[in-house]
Amino acid sequence: MADYEINDTVDITDVVCPVTFVKAKVALEELDDGQILSIRLNDGEAVQNVPRSIKEEGHKILKLSPNEDDTYTLVVQKVED
Repeated sequence: MADYEINDTVDITDVVCPVTFVKAKVALEELDDGQILSIRLNDGEAVQNVPRSIKEEGHKILKLSPNEDDTYTLVVQKVED
């Protein structure tokens, strides 16, 4: 079991890049510093670009794991702006 608690979840499997990152960023902005966001995203461009872009924004990637339906779950901790 993970040693963190998910504070919010967003599913961005219904959109394509660059909207995927925009939706993830908006969801992160709604959290308080230190809170955890779980993001469900598609394989391909989204799983390549979203984690990298979130890391470039200064947030902490806690976990990236594949799901059984060809999607991924990205767990991110919001870092102070």
